[in-house]
Amino acid sequence: MDLFEDPIIYSAIHQFVDIPEEKEKAFNPPTSAYFRDRKAMARTPADVKDLSGAYEFVIDMPGVNSSDIKVQVEEGNLLVVSGERRRGEEKDVKYLRMERRMGKFMRKFPLPENANLEATSAEYKGGVLTVTIEKKKPPEPTKPVTIEVKSA
Repeated sequence: MDLFEDPIIYSAIHQFVDIPEEKEKAFNPPTSAYFRDRKAMARTPADVKDLSGAYEFVIDMPGVNSSDIKVQVEEGNLLVVSGERRRGEEKDVKYLRMERRMGKFMRKFPLPENANLEATSAEYKGGVLTVTIEKKKPPEPTKPVTIEVKSA
């Protein structure tokens, strides 16, 4: 058994010495939750529309309660839509086929600079979440200032 495989010894040694990065990664490989979350992000279909006055994010979420959906803006310009699809409590059920994915889902969308986060709305209807973020109006072009030239 490798010294680094015993969690108690590893923890004690880790406090006193620097562990090589290769061993650190080998000891802490990505978890199954990490891979499950990555699949959840990839399997949540979404359309992103650039309308004349707004950006619209349309995300399919059939079978999800609106109370299980979270819409946030992180780091100032990253729209994060997350939630969880849960299976109902059913007794004495034997599934012959289970194709609908249950569990957590998440999508992240970088927002452009002209996104007006103050004018944001989210609506969930018929299993589809629509998040609308209005665009900021472009700045008014400055008019040139005419300066009178005086002769001396």
